[in-house]
Amino acid sequence: MNGAETLVKTLLASGIDTCFANPGTSEMHFVTALDAHPELRCILCLFEGGASGAADGYYRMSGKVAATLLHLAPGFGNAFANLHNARKAQSGVFNIMGEHASYHLQYESPLKGDTAGISQAISHWTRTSETAATVAADGAAAITAARANGGQIATLILPANTAWEDAVAPAVAAPPAALRRPSANQIAAAIRALRLPGAALMIDGTALHGELATLAARIAKAAGCPLIQPCLVARMARGAGAARRTRMAYRIEENLPLMADISNLVLCGAARPAGFFAYPGMPSLPESPDCRITELCTPTMDYAWTLRALVDALNAPHLTSDDLYPLHLPEIPHGPITLDAIGQTIAALMPAGTIVVDEAISSSAPIFAATTHARAHDWLCVTGGAIGYGLPNAVGAAVACPNRKVLALQGDGSAMYTLQSLWTMARERLDTTIIIFANKGYQILHYELAAMGAPKPGRNAAHMFDIIDPTLDWTALAHGHGVPATRVTDMTGFAAAFDAAMGERGPRLIEVVC
Repeated sequence: MNGAETLVKTLLASGIDTCFANPGTSEMHFVTALDAHPELRCILCLFEGGASGAADGYYRMSGKVAATLLHLAPGFGNAFANLHNARKAQSGVFNIMGEHASYHLQYESPLKGDTAGISQAISHWTRTSETAATVAADGAAAITAARANGGQIATLILPANTAWEDAVAPAVAAPPAALRRPSANQIAAAIRALRLPGAALMIDGTALHGELATLAARIAKAAGCPLIQPCLVARMARGAGAARRTRMAYRIEENLPLMADISNLVLCGAARPAGFFAYPGMPSLPESPDCRITELCTPTMDYAWTLRALVDALNAPHLTSDDLYPLHLPEIPHGPITLDAIGQTIAALMPAGTIVVDEAISSSAPIFAATTHARAHDWLCVTGGAIGYGLPNAVGAAVACPNRKVLALQGDGSAMYTLQSLWTMARERLDTTIIIFANKGYQILHYELAAMGAPKPGRNAAHMFDIIDPTLDWTALAHGHGVPATRVTDMTGFAAAFDAAMGERGPRLIEVVC
């Protein structure tokens, strides 16, 4: 075996069976090794940001680490923005970054770059294999690192000669170290804080879906306090049967009244909330200055154990139907297109188990509100704020959950960052429906300009905010990537197109002119 072959065998022996790839010359021996192991699914992404975004979505929905295959420092640079989103989502990702042969690095070749430096800027763990003999052990260590602390970014830099030179045997990744837990005294202090007037419990991460979401709601019910979550989260359970909780808003001015009466905020698996940006005359933190923050359990700690400990200590009651969102399907509206009407139509027709990947940006809030009582579904957000996440994340979610419908709500401007993901959806026959909100601009920037106290946009500002002249043709763009598409201009057309997309498998795109 050569080093590349031992790495592929190490991936499989360690439970990694999916690789989102955009390879180059330095990775050819790894590609050849993949040919000998068809059980490791290789998915080509036509842009490295598509590979990293897909690995993020895959982890969010499966809890499993996927590999990415990236070409040298420039390729890793292209993947950087969605690795930022993955890091904020606490997703485990194992990057394999090719490098020039070690003896070639003395020359200033065109693609030579600071591979270690660019990796260390975003990865929790970085290592460069020194010889072919260490590749398998290095790969196993990277997998362990990617699984550590609830999910991390781990990057193995693979010089080309370590991939083609002789090696001995694969390795198996060790399990990650046990997560840290709060002490009994910290649990007791948090319970005292939760029982005080003006207390609230804030949760994030896996406490927003599955069993842990139920436990968190039981804790808040037992303590008699509100249950709060951040605005942008990796994954949250919603719709009928989901536990009631309050989601913070995007805008700091909306969070100030929400947090005004909270004097004791207990964090469990959540970071301290902060404004998305700083604005003139506005605070950076939404809570009142005299609010006491109790950081019971950081996002890298064992908050599953922590929630169970709180439930036991509080003897928390089970939830009743009053604690859960009921099913309420609206009538399908007709007439002109509005965001409220689109949300109502989605709520009425979206099947149970749908995975909603939200990068609708300025169009998102009405649809989120309208689907509160829809059939049970998961909702994924752009956790790091780096746009271009939605289409690749939908790819990863669809690969992770092939029997569930994936619905991508997508702004037209942000979709242009990673529209190559449409091609991957078509090639892999992924069951994805993409709704493009064609409002012909970066509408969120109009709000941000006003929030900064700037005057009404003039000619230059307006030209940086709109994407007209020429106007994007999303049906043509979709068809060019192999995805069937239709454009709708009224609610009757949208309902028909969306109903058809929900009833058939495979990728589809609906362009909503709004």
